Amino acid sequence: MTSEPKHEAIIDWLNQELKPMLEASQQATYVYVCDEHKICNQKFASMLGYRSAQQWTADNVPFLDGFVAEGSRDTLLSAYQAAMNHGVGSHLEVVWRKKTGGTVNSQVILVPLSYQGQRFALHFIS
Repeated sequence: MTSEPKHEAIIDWLNQELKPMLEASQQATYVYVCDEHKICNQKFASMLGYRSAQQWTADNVPFLDGFVAEGSRDTLLSAYQAAMNHGVGSHLEVVWRKKTGGTVNSQVILVPLSYQGQRFALHFIS
């Protein structure tokens, strides 16, 4: 059995329970489950050059290659793995790749979460 149905259940739950908080946040935010299953608020989508959060969500490029500058990939991946494997939250610097070219420097707070035994990460960006 693949984890995809579980990932879809997480996204459904996030859209119902967390999306109002994400949309109201003064910070750019996103939740990453896997490359295909993620959500963000409009602030994050705009920061990366997308017209809407839905457009960013629909872009199924590999997350690190598509959205994170090369020099920040190992840092973000290590923080994500620590969150998934050990429940460790973190604060780190990440340089993002914009859809239209260029980069955006940021500070990221990564928070591990779980839904029905499946782990994922909530990110706040400033």
